[in-house]
Amino acid sequence: MTERKVRVRFAPSPTGPLHIGGVRTALYNYLFAKQNGGDFILRIEDTDQTRFVEGAENYIVESFKWLGLKFDEGVGIGGDYGPYKQSERKELYKKYAIELVEKGWAYYAFDTAEELDALRKQYESEKKNFQYDCNTRKGLRNSLSLNKQEVDELLAKDVAYVIRFKFPENEDIHLDDLIRGHVKMNSSLLDDKVLYKSDGMPTYHLANIVDDHLMCISHVIRGEEWLPSCPLHVMLYKAFGWEDTMPKFAHLPLLLKPDGNGKLSKRDGDRLGFPVFPLQWTDPKSKEVSSGYRESGYLPEAVINMLALLGWNSGTEQEIFSLDELVETFSIDRISKHGAKFDLEKAKWFNHQYLQKVEDEKLVIDFQKDLKSRDIEIVDESKLIAIVGLVKERCNFVKDFWDNSDYFFVAPETYAEKALKKRWKEGTSERISFIATEIAKIEDNNLWADNAEEFIMKYISDNELNMGQIMNSIRLAVVGDTKGVNMLDILKILGKEEIVSRLNTAAKKIGL
Repeated sequence: MTERKVRVRFAPSPTGPLHIGGVRTALYNYLFAKQNGGDFILRIEDTDQTRFVEGAENYIVESFKWLGLKFDEGVGIGGDYGPYKQSERKELYKKYAIELVEKGWAYYAFDTAEELDALRKQYESEKKNFQYDCNTRKGLRNSLSLNKQEVDELLAKDVAYVIRFKFPENEDIHLDDLIRGHVKMNSSLLDDKVLYKSDGMPTYHLANIVDDHLMCISHVIRGEEWLPSCPLHVMLYKAFGWEDTMPKFAHLPLLLKPDGNGKLSKRDGDRLGFPVFPLQWTDPKSKEVSSGYRESGYLPEAVINMLALLGWNSGTEQEIFSLDELVETFSIDRISKHGAKFDLEKAKWFNHQYLQKVEDEKLVIDFQKDLKSRDIEIVDESKLIAIVGLVKERCNFVKDFWDNSDYFFVAPETYAEKALKKRWKEGTSERISFIATEIAKIEDNNLWADNAEEFIMKYISDNELNMGQIMNSIRLAVVGDTKGVNMLDILKILGKEEIVSRLNTAAKKIGL
C-alpha cells in the first residue's frame, strides 16, 4: 500500500480569540507536517452560526502571521480542496447525512426541545441520567419508532427534525491513538449524536469527518477534549466505507493552570496575571479588553519555543529551539500523556533568552516608542543603542528597559533611603564635592571617563578610603540608588557636564 502524503489541518471555530492551547495544537500540526514534507491547512469550522463572533476569523489569521506559522493552503490562501470555510460548504453535508440514513447508520428524529427537556427532568426526578441512545431511541419520536408513511408526512410538512447517528448495540469500538495508545469504548455507552439539522447546517461531527475525508487529511492532531468524540468519528468512517483512508489520531494533553488544578481556560486570561491569547482581544459586545502575548512584549519566537515544550520534550537538555530546529527534532512519540502546567516565570525566561538575540538597533525602535510615551526627549540614537546593549541582559521585555535605564534620561530628585543610610556617612558630601571639582578639570575628550575613573581610584588609594563606600556614594549621587550598569559606562554615556552636575547636586541636597 502506497504511503499517503502527510496532510494535517488546524480547524478553529471563530467564536472568540484564539487560546494559546489552540496555538500549541496548531504548532504541533505544523511541526509534524513540515518534518514529513506534508501540508499544513487552515480550515474555519463555523457551522454553529449562533456562536459566531465578529472579528474572530481575522484575529486567527493575524495571530499566525505574527507567530510566523505559515499555512500551505486554506482560508485566505486557497488550494485544491476548497472552500475552506464550512459555512461555504454546507450544501455538501446534507447529501452525506441522507446517505447515512439510507444505509441504516442514521435516522430522523422529530422530538422537540421541550419534549426532550421534560424527559431529562423526569429522569432527574428518578435520579437517573437521560441519554438519547440504543436503550431509549425506540420509545422516542423518530424514524425508528414511526412507520415510513408517518415519517414521509412529517418531512413533507417541514416539521423540524435532526438526523442522529445510530450507534449499534453492544459493539466495542477500537482506536489506536498515537499518544494514548489503544483505546476501547463500547457503543452502548454512547449517545446518538446529532449530525444534521433541518435548518441545513451540519453539526461539528458530520462536517469534520466529511471535510477531513474530502481534503485527504492523513493525521488529526487535536486536544484531548475531543477523545470522547473519537469513537463516533471512527464509526462515521466505517459507516461511510472510508475506513481505509481514515486518518491517524493523536490527542494532545491539556494545558493546565499554573497550580495544575484544571484546564487553562479563556476565562483565565489576565485573572492569573498573564495572557492566554496570542494577541490583544477586544470583545465586540462588552468592549472588554484581554491582553495578548504580542502586546505584553513577548517575541513570537519565544512564544513558539515555550509552547513547544509544554507537553513535548526532545529527550535532551536543550531548551532553546529555533522553529527549524523544532521541525527537525519534533516527534509525536515524545508528547506526554499528562497535562502540562503553565509556568509564567519560565515564559519570561524564554522571552529573556530571545531578547538577548535581537540586535540592539531593532530593540531601540520599540524603546523609542516607550520614551516618547513618557515625554522623554530622544537622545542621540548611538547612545540609545549603547544603553540598550548595557541593560538588556537585565530585562525580560523591552518594557523593562526604562526601569533599568531611567537614570540615563532623568537626574535623580530623591535618593534611595536604605542606600543613603548605608553609603552616605559624615564627610561624604565634602568628598563627593571635591571629586566633582576635580573631574570638571579633566579635558573633555574621548578618554575623559577613563581619566575620571583613574582619578577616583587614585583619590581613594591616596586617602586610604573604603573603595566600596566611595564608589557606591558616587553611584548613589548619579543614579539615585546603588543599582545600574558599570560606572565607567554610565560616565561615558552621561558625559562630564551631567556627571559633575549630579555629583554637586547630591552633595548639596544630602549635606552630610
